[in-house]
Amino acid sequence: MKIFHDVATQVECDSIRKWKKEGKPVVGYTCSYTPAEIFHAVDILPVRLRGIETDGMEVGDTYFGPFICSFPKCILQLAGKGKFSFLDGAIITPGCDGMRRLDECWRKAGEDFDGIVPDYFYYFDVPHKSENHGLVWYIEEIKQLIKSIESHFNVSVTHEKLQVAIREFNQGRRLLNEIEHLRFTEDVVVSGTDVFAATVAGTVMPRDEYTGELQKWVATLKKRNTSLAEGKHRVMLVGSISDEIDLFELIENTGKALIVGENLCFGIRFEGNEVAEDGDPIEALAAHYLGSSVCPRMFGKYKERFALLKERIIQSQAEGVIMQNIRFCDLHGAENALFERDLEAMGIPCLRVEREYGPHIDAGRMKLRINAFLERIDNSAKSDLGIVQK
Repeated sequence: MKIFHDVATQVECDSIRKWKKEGKPVVGYTCSYTPAEIFHAVDILPVRLRGIETDGMEVGDTYFGPFICSFPKCILQLAGKGKFSFLDGAIITPGCDGMRRLDECWRKAGEDFDGIVPDYFYYFDVPHKSENHGLVWYIEEIKQLIKSIESHFNVSVTHEKLQVAIREFNQGRRLLNEIEHLRFTEDVVVSGTDVFAATVAGTVMPRDEYTGELQKWVATLKKRNTSLAEGKHRVMLVGSISDEIDLFELIENTGKALIVGENLCFGIRFEGNEVAEDGDPIEALAAHYLGSSVCPRMFGKYKERFALLKERIIQSQAEGVIMQNIRFCDLHGAENALFERDLEAMGIPCLRVEREYGPHIDAGRMKLRINAFLERIDNSAKSDLGIVQK
């Protein structure tokens, strides 16, 4: 697990440095709706931009202001401090209004901080509906993105190259699916922290390296026979974007909980949902990335997202759900309230917390609430046992 943890906790990891030494370009992207296969197809390393390693907010506050989600502010802060100097390009996607503003704020900051805006800086739009007209729009956006990549980097994104890239990414998806099923068993052999570190690493590492390491890890996990679930409550973690494994550690280090599933932007959400390997690869990518509608940015799909969450709870045998949202994240703040209402009505305990992204200055408060929540699950289980015994 060391390589996955190292990658998940560094903005510029060894894999990126090695790639750059070979003279190959790196392009950062901000949203899971950006098809990473396109870059991989032409030997460009796609790296999901993260806000970890932020130790201040003077740049982010200057251009964003204080009353906005701290995740895009952390990305801008790192850009202003030169932490993304390894990027040859960046793609901004309007996952929410805060991320949309990152495009204009980053460009504006570039007027004051020389060299922080990569030569290739692209705004990739994504519709808020997945119906036919939205899909047609998204396909056209992908085609325009491909044209811009071909023009700037002097490459050719052919259908054949895209199909190869899709097959390679699908191999990783199948391995993640195997890991996910290991978490559904009574005797869970892997921690939520380790699984999350592995999934985050998949958004950073070159695909062949990542798949090779993932294969070795899956083989190791299948040989384990020591359960991590004994004496712990099985919980799920859902909500706002999070790339911080220390959030998982905060929960699991209580010694009372094991994260057996998550529904996060950086977590396992597409496992088992492979991209079609036949037919038009652009249409296949569009159907995969836009069709799932797993993010509350997508309009009119709450019932589908709630059904997916219920299915995950049942599969993972989760006893409770921890819902977190970054302060000023209206999308997840509102949806978490709906999730809490509907899950509690089903008898599933929920904890809803609002937090800041980045260094956990409120870790003490969160730990106190998490412990109280786990105590609630424990008391509920004891009460149910008493009823059964009577």
